[in-house]
Amino acid sequence: MIFVTLGTQDKTFERLLIKIDELIEKKVIDEEVIVQAGKTVYTSKHMEIFDFKEMDEINKYVESCSYMITHAGVGTIMNGLSHHKKIIAVARRAQFKEHENDHQVEITKKFSDLGLILGCLDVDELENAVNKVNDFQPNEYHSNQLSFCRLIEEMIEK
Repeated sequence: MIFVTLGTQDKTFERLLIKIDELIEKKVIDEEVIVQAGKTVYTSKHMEIFDFKEMDEINKYVESCSYMITHAGVGTIMNGLSHHKKIIAVARRAQFKEHENDHQVEITKKFSDLGLILGCLDVDELENAVNKVNDFQPNEYHSNQLSFCRLIEEMIEK
């Protein structure tokens, strides 16, 4: 199963779902696809789509998927990395009114440059990423959470 998540943005990302439907039609994607669509209203005969669920339920999808396709939200990417999942991130673009600015382009570039995800700056790059995902070996993500906690403790103690 492939888990697609569009996060909780108040703007839609229909272009990504249209592209995924096209890739299913072309048999580039041949697994079951489950989509957390958020505010994106979209109907598909190929995908199971819901808007929102509790985080525990979302994590069950993340845990059981073969890989994720997601908007380039940091929280979603971090969740996938913490579950050791292969991630294809597709940046929402301001020019299509999918976001206020193109910060997701920068997020996608950064995580991709670190070898943690397969990044797509546009939906037209998705087919190539899907074709690469099975062979993709992401670099191991190392959290700095403990370092931050220690730093905060030191600051409090002073």
